[in-house]
Amino acid sequence: MIEVPALRVQQFGVQFYQAALSAEDVGHLVAFEVLTYDPRTKMSRQPSASRSSSKAKINWELLENVIRASAEAYQRPIISKKIAELAEYYHLCAELNTLPSIPGSVLLVADRRLDFAQSPREKFFGTLNIPTEVGVLRVLDGQHRLLALHQMQSDPAFVSGGRSLKDFYVPTVIFDFLPPDHAVEMFVTINAKHTRLNPSHIISLAGRRLYKDEWLAAAHDIIRALNEEKDSPLFGQIKVLGVGPGKVSQAALADEIKAIFTNMAAASAPAAKQFRDDSRRFFVSYFKQVARTFESAWYGRKYSIKSGTSLRAFIRIVPEVLQIIRARRGEITDAFKIRDAISPWMMTIGDRRFETDGEWKSKLLGGTQSTVDLLTRELRAGLQQRSS
Repeated sequence: MIEVPALRVQQFGVQFYQAALSAEDVGHLVAFEVLTYDPRTKMSRQPSASRSSSKAKINWELLENVIRASAEAYQRPIISKKIAELAEYYHLCAELNTLPSIPGSVLLVADRRLDFAQSPREKFFGTLNIPTEVGVLRVLDGQHRLLALHQMQSDPAFVSGGRSLKDFYVPTVIFDFLPPDHAVEMFVTINAKHTRLNPSHIISLAGRRLYKDEWLAAAHDIIRALNEEKDSPLFGQIKVLGVGPGKVSQAALADEIKAIFTNMAAASAPAAKQFRDDSRRFFVSYFKQVARTFESAWYGRKYSIKSGTSLRAFIRIVPEVLQIIRARRGEITDAFKIRDAISPWMMTIGDRRFETDGEWKSKLLGGTQSTVDLLTRELRAGLQQRSS
């Protein structure tokens, strides 16, 4: 176990740590991965101008041996030119002793929860305990920087100059067990525009293979259907993997849908699997009927009905909608049955509830509950009024 002084940071329910890891610890703890369908694929070793003119002698074979190809990874293939340029810059920093080589934090994700021993005097400071297992950390952002640093330890020109990385520390941000879909969304958001990820790479990250949890995979299938089917009222409205014109993030919606499957499976695994088979058709049809029920709000400009908050509430109430449809012996994908089940909302909720500068804003600012919880309660009360 490695004990590292760390700062614990909390942001919107997400917890992570800021710490400095030695170059030696980075080389031991960090796994370097790239996305590929062929595990035998290696980094391109074609000669380049940057490589031939560089003072840094890079051991490409060493780097290829430490890079693992994995269909579950999200990192793009290594850009050898970028490694050469970084190594050259590191050599310059070592010679001048006036430039920091890695001044900004690299982002790392642990494959498990890490133990944090809080300082008795400071709430947010303490000691982070990291298992001394090879590859316990994966790189979310900064892989090229760390690979260039890794190879310098075997660079003859660097070592012969009497330089050492023994006391070299890398600023890091460490997430302990960030869910895979959230990690991918962060990766794409960080890299899609500034480093211009290849569109095919983004598409490769969107498949079911990324999500080991079958219910999370099903949830993302539903979200893609809502976002990509042209007859969906949410067509193009969801930001999938951090990109696209949509304004609603997929992650929160996926969590709500996954919770429905998880709760169903706890009560009856066969029922959950049966619903999974019909879930894409149901959700597209369901939101079509929501759009018809609140037509003015859905197609108006000054409403918040298509915000992430509202959509989460509409998803959260789905089990009650399904219960009403089944109690009436209807098919859950039948548009008329869905519309009949939620029709009370037209009178009990109404379009004005979603006016951004009206009731929506006053309840958002004045209540102690979250807006999602509050709206879910109102939707549930409307359904119960009809059923009673």
